[in-house]
Amino acid sequence: MSFKEDNLIQIKTFEFALRIIQFYTQCKAQNEFILSKQILRCGTSIGANVEEGIAAQSKKDFISKLSIANKEARETRYWLRLYQSSNLVQIEIDSYLKEIESIINILTKIIKTSSENL
Repeated sequence: MSFKEDNLIQIKTFEFALRIIQFYTQCKAQNEFILSKQILRCGTSIGANVEEGIAAQSKKDFISKLSIANKEARETRYWLRLYQSSNLVQIEIDSYLKEIESIINILTKIIKTSSENL
């Protein structure tokens, strides 16, 4: 997979999606099939929306796609916190939460800066 070298959010969201796939696999191995599908969908769609944003036709389209990515990231954070509080699976959640917080912060900053420069 080739990335633009300086596109941190593209790289981070792709790597996070790979980790979420692993998380999903671990959940299935522990017989947890319900919530894991939710987190798989939203956790992998963050990067997909970033990719769409990179190919945006306008600045407004770019902001819209990254706003969707930000919403998906926040939903992912919700599911991770739910997993953490419910002890539904025996998976270390802290590193996922740290990573998604970083992604949310970067997306929020990109959206804010892009909106100010509109």
